[in-house]
Amino acid sequence: MSLKNRDEHNRWRNKTIAFRVSPEENEQIERYVKLSGLTKQDYITRRLTHKDVVVQGNPRVYKALRSQFSAVLDELRRIEAGAGVNDELLDLIEMMTDIMGGMKEADTHE
Repeated sequence: MSLKNRDEHNRWRNKTIAFRVSPEENEQIERYVKLSGLTKQDYITRRLTHKDVVVQGNPRVYKALRSQFSAVLDELRRIEAGAGVNDELLDLIEMMTDIMGGMKEADTHE
C-alpha cells in the first residue's frame, strides 16, 4: 500500500466509505477542501472525527481564498443592490474568516 493511504498516525487506510450528496453539498465540500489545502479524503476524515482542520498556506490555498473572496464581494454587491442574503454565503464567509484567523495566529506564533 502506498504512503498516500496512511494518515498522520501511521494507520493504514484500507476501508472504503461511500455516500451520496446533493450537487449543492458537493459544491460546498469542494469549496471547503480547496480552502483547506487538504485532500478531500483528509478534509472529510478530519471533519468526521472532530479533529481540527489546520490550513497550511500555500499558493493553491491563496488562489482558492482569492477566488472565494472575489465571489463573496460579487455576492455582497448583489445584496447591496437589493437582493437577500443566503445562508450558503454566510457559511462561506464564516469558514473564510476562520481560515484567515488561523493563518494570522500561525504567523504570530513564529
